[in-house]
Amino acid sequence: MTPTHHPRSAFVTRVSLATLALGAVANLLCSSTHAELIVVDDRGGASTLAYYRSLNLLPDEQTAKAMTLPPVRTLAYSEADMLPVKSPSLSPGTFENRVHDAAGLQPVFLVGDDELSRQWLQRRGDVLREIKAVGWVVNVQQMAALTELRTLGTGLDMVPAAADDLAQRLGIEHYPALVTATGIEQ
Repeated sequence: MTPTHHPRSAFVTRVSLATLALGAVANLLCSSTHAELIVVDDRGGASTLAYYRSLNLLPDEQTAKAMTLPPVRTLAYSEADMLPVKSPSLSPGTFENRVHDAAGLQPVFLVGDDELSRQWLQRRGDVLREIKAVGWVVNVQQMAALTELRTLGTGLDMVPAAADDLAQRLGIEHYPALVTATGIEQ
């Protein structure tokens, strides 16, 4: 057999012709999709630029004004920056102890900058330290008052924090109060 009569050469010729035909069709399709735009009708008329200007979509030839940003604080916030702390839904006073079931709740106590809270801290300090209760100072105006409360409750962690949400959830209206997993008491 000569190379021109080989069965594969007919297949190669058919594939080459098919590839050539496919390329030609693709070329025709591409050239027709890039045809130039044909204007069918141009009636002229007035410019619509005035209409678009009235919408204020683009700024006129004005320069942009520099935006002034507030100063950025570079120093860390301190406890003094958190004061004053106010919990409007809580006030100093007495209440009846009650039982509840809040399994897993860590002991928390609520005090404020008032004489009742100071006396309570002195009276209950040992119990609070024993159960490792954390104190929320819920009404305090100045750092000196917070420091005085901490001195009365030496060895206790006390943080200035509003407690309105906690008071609402647990139905507390007065402090000082000790909240544990089993109850709320004074």
